[in-house]
Amino acid sequence: MSNFRRAPTLGMGVGGGPKPAVNQSILKTLQQTEMVGGGKPVLPAEILVTILDYLPVSDLMRFARTSRRMREMVYDDTRWVSRLRSMGCWDEAEARRRFEEVMRRRREMAERANNARAAAAGTAAGGTRASQPPAVASTTLFDAAVEEEKRARGLSDLGDGFETMNIGGMPSSPPRQRQSQSQNKDPSPDLETILQVLKGVKSIRGYARQEYGKVYGALAPFYFDLAKAKSHTDPVIFQVFRDPERQAQMLANLKVFAKSDWSQGWVQREEKLANMTAIFESAVLREFEQGYEYWDVDGRMKKYAHVLETLSGGTENGGVNVGVELFIQKHPIFTDKEVLANSMDCLNQAPADSISLEPSRRFYEVLHTKVNAQADIMEKIFPKPGPVFWAFLAKVREDIIMEYVMPLFDESHERSIAAYLKAVSGLFEQTMQFLTTLTPPKGVTKEEQATAAKEIALKIFEPHLDLYLQDELDHFTKQAEREVGEWEKKLSEQDASVESFYMASFTNRQADKKDFLTSFKKVVMMPVTVLPTSLGLPLGSPFASSKPASTVANANGLQPTTPQPSRPHSPSLTGGSIERSGSPLPGKAPTDELAAKAALMTSRLEGIKSLFSIEVALSLVHNAKASLGRMAVFIQLGGQAGGEAREQCESVFVALLRILGNGHVKPGFDKAVAHLSQYNPREVSKHDKGGVAPLVTFIELVNVGDLISQMIDVFYEQQLAGPKIADRNDFLDPAGLAKKKFEQMLDESVAAGLNKGIDVLMDEVEYICATTQLPTDYNPTTPDMAAAAAANNGSDAASQHGGAAALASPLPFGRLDMDIGPTHTAQRIRDLVASHTSMLTGSTDKSMLDVFNGEVGLRLFTAVCKHLKRQRISNMGAIKLIADMNLYFEYIRTLKNQDLLAYFKALRELSQIYLIDSKHAKEMATIIADGDRFGGIFRAEEVYEYAERRADWYIVRKDVERAMYGLECSLM
Repeated sequence: MSNFRRAPTLGMGVGGGPKPAVNQSILKTLQQTEMVGGGKPVLPAEILVTILDYLPVSDLMRFARTSRRMREMVYDDTRWVSRLRSMGCWDEAEARRRFEEVMRRRREMAERANNARAAAAGTAAGGTRASQPPAVASTTLFDAAVEEEKRARGLSDLGDGFETMNIGGMPSSPPRQRQSQSQNKDPSPDLETILQVLKGVKSIRGYARQEYGKVYGALAPFYFDLAKAKSHTDPVIFQVFRDPERQAQMLANLKVFAKSDWSQGWVQREEKLANMTAIFESAVLREFEQGYEYWDVDGRMKKYAHVLETLSGGTENGGVNVGVELFIQKHPIFTDKEVLANSMDCLNQAPADSISLEPSRRFYEVLHTKVNAQADIMEKIFPKPGPVFWAFLAKVREDIIMEYVMPLFDESHERSIAAYLKAVSGLFEQTMQFLTTLTPPKGVTKEEQATAAKEIALKIFEPHLDLYLQDELDHFTKQAEREVGEWEKKLSEQDASVESFYMASFTNRQADKKDFLTSFKKVVMMPVTVLPTSLGLPLGSPFASSKPASTVANANGLQPTTPQPSRPHSPSLTGGSIERSGSPLPGKAPTDELAAKAALMTSRLEGIKSLFSIEVALSLVHNAKASLGRMAVFIQLGGQAGGEAREQCESVFVALLRILGNGHVKPGFDKAVAHLSQYNPREVSKHDKGGVAPLVTFIELVNVGDLISQMIDVFYEQQLAGPKIADRNDFLDPAGLAKKKFEQMLDESVAAGLNKGIDVLMDEVEYICATTQLPTDYNPTTPDMAAAAAANNGSDAASQHGGAAALASPLPFGRLDMDIGPTHTAQRIRDLVASHTSMLTGSTDKSMLDVFNGEVGLRLFTAVCKHLKRQRISNMGAIKLIADMNLYFEYIRTLKNQDLLAYFKALRELSQIYLIDSKHAKEMATIIADGDRFGGIFRAEEVYEYAERRADWYIVRKDVERAMYGLECSLM
C-alpha cells in the first residue's frame, strides 16, 4: 500500500465533487502530503546516488551526517575513485597490486594464528602449560581505543582533509607565511607538501576517500579563493608562493584539481582559473621573450622556460608550450641566407634533361650543421628538449626543406621525366640521411629518431609520392617498349634489305615467292647437262651430269649456297644497321632465281640466332634494376606509403617480364619456328656432318633463351626476393606469378621450336638416307660376292645372332677382307642425331631433354623403317644391315630410355630375317609369325612387308606363304 495520504480537501464543489484547490502547484501538493508509513525514503536509492555525484564536497559531508545509510552512500569508495580518476591520479594496476598484497598478508597472518592455536591446544592436551601464553598476531582491523580518542578530540591525523574542513560552507583559509619570513627563504615544509600533494596520491582500494581528502584539504582553499578573486592581485596563491616556478606549479595543480569539480558553478570557476593562468603565462612569456632578444640562454631563457614547462604540465600540445612556440617562430635559422639555398641549381648546373644532386647535398650539409648546433642550445634552455627538437625540426621541414624540394620537383617534372625521377629518389635518400644522422638532445633514443625521421620524410614527399611511383612505372615501360621496338624495326629493315638484294632482279618476285616449288621445277626440268651435282642428286642417278660439279657450276653461274658459321654475337643497337658478321652479303647477287631464293632462305636460317638479343635483355634488366633501386628506398617509410612502393617495384618486374617475354623473346621464337618450317635439305648444296645448320642455330637460340631465363632468375633473387620486396613463398605474389608465366612461355616456345627442329632433323636424316645410301650396301652384286653367295647357297649351316635362332648363310671365308662394319650412311646419321641431342645437354631441364630425346628416337625409328622399305636386301647385304641396326641400338642405349630401346631392339631382331637362306622358308615363316620375338613392336603383317624387301623374295614367296598358312592351320 501507499505510504502517503493526501490532506483533507478544502470543500465541496458543485455537484458534490471536490472543490478545486486554489493553488494547483506541485510544490503545494507535496507540502500537503503526510508520511504515514515512515521508514522508507521518498526517492529511490539510485536517484539519490546520482544526485550525490553533483553535490559539493561540503554538502556531501553534511549529507553523510544525516544517517548511517546516507553515510554509506557518501563513503562508497567508487565515488571517490571516480574523482581521483578524473584528475588522472588513480592507477588501477597499482590498486590491484596493493589489494593482492593486502590479501596475501591477511592469509599469512591467519595461517600464523591458526598454527599458534594448534600449538597451544597440543600443549594443553599434553598436560604441560607454559608460564606465559605465546604471543598471537592480532587480526583486529582497527584499535577501538585509538578511534575513541580520535572521536573525543574530533581530529584525525593531518593527512585527512575532510576532518579539518569547515563544514559551514567554505574550507578554512589557506595557510599563510609569516610576515617575518623573508621572501628569499624556502617555504615551510607544509607548503612544499601542498605543492607535491598530487604526486603523493596512492591508489588503494577502500582508501580513495582519504586520498582525495588529502588533495581536497591542500588545494580546495586556494581553488575557491582564486574563484572569488576580482583581479590578478587578489588570489592568495600569489601571496603565499613568491617564486614564479612554485606559482606555476600551484596553478598547474589547481588546473588538475578543477577536473574533479562537478558541482554547480564549475564552469565559472574553471574560466576564472583559466584567466588567471593566462595572465600569469603572459607575464612569464614576456620575461622569456626579453631573455630571447638578448640571447640569455643560461639566464632568463632557461629560468622562464622551466616555469612555462611547469605551468603547462609538459603534456599539452605534445609537450610544446607557448615558450617553445615563441622560440621556434622567432628562430633566426629561418631567415639565414646561408641555409636558404636555390634548388634550381640542381637543374642549371646539369646537362639538358638531366639533374645534378651535388647542390642539394651541400644544402643538406649546411642545414645539418645548423640544426645540430641548435640541439645543444635546446638542452641548455628547456627541461625536456626532445619534444622541442622535433617541433623545431617540423618547422624546418615546413619552411626550409619543403620550400627547397617542391619547386625543384615541379620544374624537373616539366623539363624531363628522367630528371624528375632521379630528383625525387635522390633527394629522398639525402633527406633520410640528413634526418637519421642528426644529433638530437639527450634522452632521444635511436628508435624514436628513426620513427620521427620516417614521419618527417613522409610529410615532405607524400604530395609527390603517388605521381612519382606511377611515372616510374610508365617511364620504364615506355623505355623498354621503345628499345624492343627499335630492335624489331632494325631487324625488319635488315630482312627487307637482304630480300631486296637477292630478289631485286626478278620482276615477278611476289608471284614466285608464293610458289617456290614452281621455280624449283623449272630448274629441275632443265637439260641434264647443265644440272650441277650440288643440287643434291646422288651419284649414279639418271639425272646426274657427266661433268665435274665445279665446271657445271661455273658454266651456269650458280654459286653454292652453303650455310655460313653461326654469328657469335647478337646484333648491336649502336650502329645504324644490324649486321650479321657470320653471313655478310656477297658482292654480287645470284643471277639464277632458284639460287637467289635458296640464298635468301639460307640467310634467314642463319639469322635465327639473332631473332632476339641478349644485349637487349641485359639492357632491359639494367633499366629495371635502376628503376627498382630508385623506388625501393621508399619502402623504409612503412605503412601505406611503403606498401605502395613495394607493389610498384613488383609492377616494374612484371612489366619487364611482359615486354621481354611477349614483346621480344616469344616473337623471336615464333619467327625461328617459321624459318625452320621453310627449311628444305635438298636446296642446300653442302651438308655438314656436324649437324643441320639451321637446327644448330636454333639450339644456340635456345641457349640464349636459357641465359636470359637465368638472368631473370638472378635478378629476381637479388633485387626482389633478397630485399624482401617479393615473397617467394607466397604463391599469389604478382612477381612470382609473372616469373612462372615467363618461364612457362619460354618452355613452350622452346618445345615448339624443338618440335619443328625434330622435323628438320628427320628431313635431313631422310635426305642423307636417300642420297648417300648406295644400292649395293644391302644388296652387293660384285662378281666375287655373287660367287661367294652362290657357293653358300648350298650350305645348311645355321648360326644364331643376338640370341635369336635363325638360319643364315655362312660368311664367305674366301673374302676375309670384306668390310662387315656399318655403312657410311648409318654412321653419318648416328653422328648427326647424336650431335643434336648432345647440344641440348645443360641448356634445358632434364624433363624437356628426355622428351626431346624420346621424340628424336621415335622419329629416327620411323625414318629407318621407311628407309628399309625402299631397299633390296640380300643375304650378304644383311650383314651390313645388322651392323647398321646394332649401331643405332648402341646409340639409343646412351640415351638411357628403356621404352625407346625396345623399338631398336625389335629393329635388330627384324634385320635377321634377311640372313635366313631361301631354302629355309618354314623357319622364315615361323619368325614372321612370332609376335613375341619383336616385343609387340611389329605385327606379323608388318614383318611380312619387311620380308618382301628380300632380294630373293619372288623365289621364296610361295614357300613362305605356304609355311605361314600351315602354321595358321595348326593353331586353329
